[in-house]
Amino acid sequence: MDSSAQVIIANLTSPPVLAFAIGLLAVLVKGDLRLPDPIYQGLSIYLLLGIGIKGGVALRQSDLSDVAIPALATIVLGLLIPVMAYLFSGKLTKLSEIDRGALAAHYGSTSLVTFTAALVFLEQSSIQYEGFVTTLLALLEIPGIIVGLMLGSRHLKREVSWGESLQEIFSSRSILLLVGGLILGFATGVVGYAKIEPFFGALFIGMLTLFLLEMGTLAGRRMRDVKAAGAGLIVFAILFPIVSGVLGVVFGYASGLSMGGAAVLGVLAASASYIAAPAAVRLALPEANPGIYLAASLGITFPFNLTIGIPLIVLVAQSLEGMVG
Repeated sequence: MDSSAQVIIANLTSPPVLAFAIGLLAVLVKGDLRLPDPIYQGLSIYLLLGIGIKGGVALRQSDLSDVAIPALATIVLGLLIPVMAYLFSGKLTKLSEIDRGALAAHYGSTSLVTFTAALVFLEQSSIQYEGFVTTLLALLEIPGIIVGLMLGSRHLKREVSWGESLQEIFSSRSILLLVGGLILGFATGVVGYAKIEPFFGALFIGMLTLFLLEMGTLAGRRMRDVKAAGAGLIVFAILFPIVSGVLGVVFGYASGLSMGGAAVLGVLAASASYIAAPAAVRLALPEANPGIYLAASLGITFPFNLTIGIPLIVLVAQSLEGMVG
C-alpha cells in the first residue's frame, strides 16, 4: 500500500471521522442520533474556546516576525478566494449573482471543525505545525464574508445595512470565542494553560468526536438539498476546495510556513463556513437561497474535506515541500 492510500485510510478510520459517518448513516436510515441542543451548543463553545486558548499560548511563544508574513498572506487569501469562488460558480452553475455572492461569502470564510479535524490528523500523523495557526484561522474568518457580501449586493435594488452586517460578523459566537480564547491563552501563557490542560487537552478529541456525530446528522439532513442543487453546484463544491486548498498551501510555503503549517493554511483555504457566514448572509442577502449555500458548504464540501480533502491537502503539501518558497 502506497503512502497516499495510508494517509487517506488513516483519516477515514480516525474516531472523529467515523463518528461523522455514523451520524450521516443514522439520517439515511431515518434513525435519531441528534444531540440535545444545549449539549451541541456546549460542545461548540468548548471547541472554539479550546482552539483559541491553545493558539494564544503558542502565539505568546512566537516571534512577531514569524507571524507577520503568514498573517499578511492569510489576509490576501481571504480577499482572493471569495472572488475566485464567485467567478468559478459563474462558470459551473447557472446561479444568480446574488446566490453566487452568498456562495463566495461561505467559501471565502472558514470551518472551525474542518480546521480542528486537520490539527488532530496532523498530530496523529506526527506532523509538526506552527502553533499560531489559530491566529490565521481568526484572520481568514472575516474578509471572505465581507467580500462575498459585497459581490452579491452589487446586484440588489436596495441598500445593504453594512453596519448591521458587520456587527453580525464581528459579534458572532465563533469570532468572540476564538479571539477571546487567543487573548486568554496569550495572557496566561504556558503556566496558566497547564492548570486547564486536563480539560482542554486530554478531552479534546473525545469532545470533537461527539461534535462530529451531531455534524453528521446535520449534513445528512442536507442531502435532499444536494440532490436538488444540480450537477454544476456539486462539481463546484468538490472541485473549488481542491483549487483553493492548493493555493493555500502555496501561500503557506511562500510566507515561510513549515510543511505542516502550509497544510493547515491549505485546509483553511479549502474549507467553507456554515456557522458565521450563514448568519451574515441571512441578514445582508436575504434574497439568496439558503438551500443552495448550505447544501454546498455543509452538505458537500464539509463531508468531502473531512474524509478526503484533509489528507489530500496534506499530500499536496508534502509533494510541494522544497519546491515553493
